[in-house]
Amino acid sequence: MDLQQFSRFFSSGFSRQLNSKQLNSRRLNSKRISSGRIWSTAIALALLGLAIAPSQATAAEKIVLKYQIFRRSIAVADLTQFAETGETSRPLRTYLKLSGQDPAEIRDTLTKPVSVNLVVLDQVLNSFVGDLALGQLSQYIYTSARKDDDKAIRAALVLSASNDNQVSILEILQNYPTQEVILDGDNIGRAYEELQGLNNTLNRLLEGIRLF
Repeated sequence: MDLQQFSRFFSSGFSRQLNSKQLNSRRLNSKRISSGRIWSTAIALALLGLAIAPSQATAAEKIVLKYQIFRRSIAVADLTQFAETGETSRPLRTYLKLSGQDPAEIRDTLTKPVSVNLVVLDQVLNSFVGDLALGQLSQYIYTSARKDDDKAIRAALVLSASNDNQVSILEILQNYPTQEVILDGDNIGRAYEELQGLNNTLNRLLEGIRLF
């Protein structure tokens, strides 16, 4: 059973288990749950950053762009500037030249938002189907130590969605809870597809709740 099949099973099973009292309670308390989850995630971020390396900050400062055997480290601020304005720093220009990738396409993939429901996102990410999605996404966005990548991605996703119920690849990188994060530039499009796939799972779950 693949992720898409399991997500359909998960959403149908979840909707059958909810009764009207639980559903009303969920709606009344969604804001409180969301706030509590965000604070819990912030604490987890700090602990995760300390666990990986005591000297690290709790948000990424450097991104290592990987293309085949070539790697180039750039500042998160430089990638953000490129994504938002098209202006490139010297390391980023070198990467783009060597990789032969289309800058406009990369900018679009980095900034294209995926709309999510924060409360449902947090609940799904703490389920089996969420573990599958996190495992797939962490193939393309990960730490150099390859340690706790799924936990880091989970935290980055929730923090990214906390302000506007939207997530982009750029926001995940900005909110990644280690000082340095690796982005597999060979498969940046695949990373976005995994993010979109997670969104489809959330939408199916929400639809199942509405039908109930």
